[in-house]
Amino acid sequence: MASITTTASVDTAQVLLAGKDRPSPESLDYAARLRRARLGLVVALTAVVMIFVSYSSAYVVRQGLPTLDPRTGTLVHDWLPLQLPNLLLINTFVLLISTVTMELARRQSAREAATAANASHAVSARPHADGMPWLALTTILGVSFLAGQWLVWRELAASGFYVSTSPSSSFFYLLTGMHGIHLLGGILALLAAGVSILRGSAESSGVMVDVTAWYWHFMTFLWVYILCLLEFAH
Repeated sequence: MASITTTASVDTAQVLLAGKDRPSPESLDYAARLRRARLGLVVALTAVVMIFVSYSSAYVVRQGLPTLDPRTGTLVHDWLPLQLPNLLLINTFVLLISTVTMELARRQSAREAATAANASHAVSARPHADGMPWLALTTILGVSFLAGQWLVWRELAASGFYVSTSPSSSFFYLLTGMHGIHLLGGILALLAAGVSILRGSAESSGVMVDVTAWYWHFMTFLWVYILCLLEFAH
């Protein structure tokens, strides 16, 4: 375990130094903070994965289970096929674009943090806001995705599919709603990352933007998974 940790530290420091032979204490500290932040994110996302795995299993199993009709006393299949609105494809495209802009913000922030970690304290303390446009664009796209989801829910409601209409509609609202809540958390993290870029050091904002970016990428992957589950798991 010690050798693995040492190797990871050296590799990260070499990336940060971008060709320098001897790592500075500041760069090693930044690398350690980045590793700890990413590890914490992995732990948090593990819980999210478990939640959606349980929902997915229940979704697949429930499709084939009959239910008791209280009026006739017989078992009936009450799973009604749900036609997914075309607007979901537009929302998916918006989210995919947002993950690209988020990655651009992460890379810009990482370059600034690597430069600041090997510079003087005065240079490191100056705000670095070159990644702010990409971060702001990601936030706008994220809000647009949530607005699009709200329109999807309204369209389904206008078609007569509410939460309690059928098990299929219940699972649709559950899966998309839970994803929306987690994505809203990502938007709040984006706002916090923006404040960190404007007011914090380049190293601190670099860690914040990096963790937020990987969370956002995970939310995009999760949405694609949910969409495939709703469309193809029959």
